[in-house]
Amino acid sequence: MSRGGRGRGRIRLSHLYSFSCLRPDVLQSDFQHPLEGPGFMRVVYCNQPRLHRRKPLKYPSNSISTTKYNVITFLPKALFEQFRRVANVYFLMAAILSLTPVAPFSSVSMIAPLAFVVGLSMAKEALEDWRRFMQDMEVNSRKVSVHNGDGVFTYKPWQRLRVGDVVKVEKNQFFPADMLLLSSSYEDGICYVETMNLDGETNLKVKRSLEVTLPLENDAAFGDFTGTIRCEDPNPNLYTFVGNLEYVHQVYALDPGQILLRDSKLRNTTYVYGVVIFTGHDSKVMQNSTNSPSKRSTIEKKMDYIIYFLFTLLCLLSLISSIGFALKIRFGMPDWWYLQPNNTTDLYDPSKPAVSGIFHLVTALILYGYLIPISLYVSIEVVKVLQATFINHDLHMYDEESGNPAQARTSNLNEELGQVDTILSDKTGTLTCNQMDFLRCSIAGISYGIGSTEVEIAAAAKRMGFDFNGQTSESSTPMHNRRSRQSWEIRGSDFGASEIEMHTVSTIKYQEHRQKIKGFSFEDNRLMNGNWLKEPNYEAILLFFRILALCHTAIPERNNDTFNYEAESPDEGAFLIAAREFGFQFCKRTQSSVFIQERYSSSEGPIEREFKILNLLEFNSKRKRMSVIVKDEEGNIFLLCKGADSIILDRLSKNGRMYEEETTKHLNEYGESGLRTLALAYRKLEESEYHAWNKDFQKAKTTIGAEREAMLERMSDMMEKDLILVGATAVEDKLQRGVPQCIDKLAQAGLKIWVLTGDKMETAINIGYACSLLRQGMKQICITTMNTDSLAQDPKKAVKENILMQLTNASQMVNLENDPDAAFALIIEGKTLSYVLEDDLKNQFLKLAVGCASVICCRVSPKQKALVTRLVKEGTRKTTLAIGDGANDVGMIQEADIGVGISGVEGMQAVMASDFSISQFRFLERLLVVHGHWCYKRIAQMVCYFFYKNIAFGLTLFYFEAYAAFSGQSVYDDWYMLLFNVILTSLPVISLGVFEQDVSSEVCLQFPALYQQGPKNVFFNWYKILGWMANGLFSSLIIFFVSIHIFYDQAFRSGGQTADMAAVGTTMFTCIIWTVNLQIALTMSHFTWIQHLFVWGSISTWYIFLLLYGLVSPLLSGNAYRILVEALAPAPMYWITTLLVTVTCNIPYLAHISFQRAVNPMDHHVIQEIKYYRKDVEDQHMWKRERSKARQETKIGFSARVDAKIRQYMRSKLQKKQSSSYALQNITTTP
Repeated sequence: MSRGGRGRGRIRLSHLYSFSCLRPDVLQSDFQHPLEGPGFMRVVYCNQPRLHRRKPLKYPSNSISTTKYNVITFLPKALFEQFRRVANVYFLMAAILSLTPVAPFSSVSMIAPLAFVVGLSMAKEALEDWRRFMQDMEVNSRKVSVHNGDGVFTYKPWQRLRVGDVVKVEKNQFFPADMLLLSSSYEDGICYVETMNLDGETNLKVKRSLEVTLPLENDAAFGDFTGTIRCEDPNPNLYTFVGNLEYVHQVYALDPGQILLRDSKLRNTTYVYGVVIFTGHDSKVMQNSTNSPSKRSTIEKKMDYIIYFLFTLLCLLSLISSIGFALKIRFGMPDWWYLQPNNTTDLYDPSKPAVSGIFHLVTALILYGYLIPISLYVSIEVVKVLQATFINHDLHMYDEESGNPAQARTSNLNEELGQVDTILSDKTGTLTCNQMDFLRCSIAGISYGIGSTEVEIAAAAKRMGFDFNGQTSESSTPMHNRRSRQSWEIRGSDFGASEIEMHTVSTIKYQEHRQKIKGFSFEDNRLMNGNWLKEPNYEAILLFFRILALCHTAIPERNNDTFNYEAESPDEGAFLIAAREFGFQFCKRTQSSVFIQERYSSSEGPIEREFKILNLLEFNSKRKRMSVIVKDEEGNIFLLCKGADSIILDRLSKNGRMYEEETTKHLNEYGESGLRTLALAYRKLEESEYHAWNKDFQKAKTTIGAEREAMLERMSDMMEKDLILVGATAVEDKLQRGVPQCIDKLAQAGLKIWVLTGDKMETAINIGYACSLLRQGMKQICITTMNTDSLAQDPKKAVKENILMQLTNASQMVNLENDPDAAFALIIEGKTLSYVLEDDLKNQFLKLAVGCASVICCRVSPKQKALVTRLVKEGTRKTTLAIGDGANDVGMIQEADIGVGISGVEGMQAVMASDFSISQFRFLERLLVVHGHWCYKRIAQMVCYFFYKNIAFGLTLFYFEAYAAFSGQSVYDDWYMLLFNVILTSLPVISLGVFEQDVSSEVCLQFPALYQQGPKNVFFNWYKILGWMANGLFSSLIIFFVSIHIFYDQAFRSGGQTADMAAVGTTMFTCIIWTVNLQIALTMSHFTWIQHLFVWGSISTWYIFLLLYGLVSPLLSGNAYRILVEALAPAPMYWITTLLVTVTCNIPYLAHISFQRAVNPMDHHVIQEIKYYRKDVEDQHMWKRERSKARQETKIGFSARVDAKIRQYMRSKLQKKQSSSYALQNITTTP
């Protein structure tokens, strides 16, 4: 074994893959690509990292930072973020002015609350940024083996890597930087890479090194290694790379196939050697990192308007005060001899009332600042963080299979979850599992496979219907063919109050003795256990099986007596498992061959056959096919091809269309059953023909430049023609568990659901039936694009006119429909969508879509998903939620008001871009119907209460100003005002925002219509907001005038003394504390010991503070010295006033809520009373009746499907009754 290396994998794949087909040879001088000029300035000296530390190179280090701040920028940037809020800017100005003589109270009482609130928010920012910093440090501190010189490798942290370093990465390690692959443990430099962190794909990518660097196979070989790389500058494109390597006096072209990207992982390869090209923030993954778009909730946006309203009120009150003060100074002060009016400053100058009024305007602006709640923002942030914690720890949204909980990746949008109007969902991996099962196939025009799909069960319901016992008609599915399925049970005394429940019916399975094989649900004895040899078309079946076993890029891994496969896609894995079960087991690769163990009958042993792999033309989204060129043991050369049926059928030869008609029919049937289909074909090649093509192909692959890809594509097209059709495959992408029930519940909650998928229309439609987004009797509107081949001029204009006509006709049909139970489904494909998303058609399309019960968009690109989401969001002006699981869903997730990522098998790209993540689509039901409902109501009530309490408190200052000649004197001690928002009223409102529940989670799910309180904005409309403000106005009037009237002209203490300003102010403040805390207690529907502690503890804290504050030196406490012990507590008037004012202030709210519950109760009021009086236990009939009424009228979902069947049944029954009555009438009238 070579020093520092490992035994190299004895496999040479350079003759197998397209990396052999596309591996560039040495560049001739005539073909050298001029890598210079803008965009191609990067020069890397291999194994000489020190050369890059000097200018003009001086590349960045490999340390990365995703933090928002650093030690130097934290203070200025964090302060800037805090003072972007209008309220904080106002309080900052007030704090500065409090240092001047115009301030009505001490500077401490203004600066301390501001410092506390801003400091707390900055501390939260610092904590979140510290977590990001620690994550960065964890990544930067990872160790990797780096060449130190003389063939010696030592481990270094990632952050110490430099451009030009030679790095050795071992199996299952991440690549620390963007590197050029030099060699690997395999002899021909192949390695397998997982790029899940980059593009969300879990399938393995194959990378290969240049042949010239293959001898660099161990540590010692790098002792004297040098070379120069000239390549493109750092850029975010993950799939392109242009460069060349100057090595041993030759120049070699580089392409993306030799580049290992940072954050991808080495798989199935013992080790690789590479040289670092891009480090740190120059790497492609960091170039792709973008900040998520800033999203604000609807409530937060409306809060800004309320703040502006209160600020306007503040300015108005201040203006009234300043005018009143100027008038008092001008006309009243000259008579106030005891104030010495002839010896004053500009603040109190009778000769300059205007100047004094202007100074007083500033005083009033500071004094009335308590109208604006300084602690509102920080309290909301604390509440949202705690709400997010509850979401993260909800065990009902924990997926035991994957071990992933729900995660609130941002806490800014919690309440927005309760206001969603439209859900836009991906299909594959979101509604379905993205786990493929081989179910059916068509070979030589004969369809094989008798297993039923979940979609077929829905299709059977569509065609034949269910009887009212919930059983499928026996004729729809043979007994031996039934699988686990969902059925309905309708309970209740009448159809109107029926309970619809779904349960899983265990049915007889085909071949019960055979253990269920993951990825293989095929059921047909004609092809199993060698029985296919008895079929008349057995030669075609043999070729079909061999195509499955040979046309792929998978790697076999032995697992006891069988093999598992690392495949590039779930479909490919399902094909290999199917081939294995049919008796054609892919078992081994060598440097140029693939070995298949072929078993023709269960009684015979397997025969191992070798197929030499000459070339592979890889699959991509543009080609929609892949081909492999093989030579069998007899020396015959075949091109084996699989791909989309539309592509393969167009490439058939005249004599290759023998089975086209039957196969096309089967493909349509499979599509209608919701299966994913591919067509399989082959072509036999003459050796001379192949060598001539291969020579031209080798010439094309050595071409460097923009035309290289086009030449390779052209050469592939030359080979992939004149094919002979063999058959087609059909695999099932199963629905995730609970998807139909979840969609049904969301529909009952009043949510609209759109499906955006890349699948073809037939598959998407039938998945719609399986999910009950579509149902029998629903009128389907399909918007398609006309054929433009026969159009002579301006085909685009003609197509758009045709689409506009379709949209207009469909809209008229929807508008003219008289049947209230009629439902429409809009189905549109990506090509048509590209036209309707243009400015002149999008409004008509949206108008039609909004009028339909369900919308399915097929064959859509990732960009179109984002554009549709934007259209719905901006066109309806309602809250949208996008949910997906793959990298192709990132655009719509970021575009929607709320983005939900599913942490499924397609990687974490969607999750990383999302606001919330869940493991299964079914958890969306609880996330919205439970947490969304709670969070919306909590935040809405919390914000309304905040404004109520600050208006109740702030306006008392204004009233006292009027009593005190607008002098700017505060009736309250400075410390009282300091503690009001920060201590004495903050915790109860936080407990309201965190723990309040109008109903339990179980009731939320049983009564989904409660969710509509959010989209209808029941708790945060202007009626509610102004109502709470009016309540605050009323409380302020009662608190001030009742207190003043009681204390104004009568003895306060037993000795006959009247109350001074300190006693009146403290009494009024006590009334405020009792009133606002009792108000929040009345608002709460759900009490825990925490709420009790916070509400009554806040009141107790006030008395404790008053006692302790009165005990300190008069130098600090001033007029409040021993005020509670000596003045207030012994005076009955103090306690009577507190009781009277508190009760009077809360009577209007009690009267309102009592009247509402008695006369016009809201939904949750009724449910609360039913639960309180235990009617849900004692009167099950009433409980079921209320539950049946507590769902929004919907036209999609299982409930809508059952309702439609009930209506159909009742109509037929009525028609029979009318017919029999008519017949009886005819009999009686006949003479």
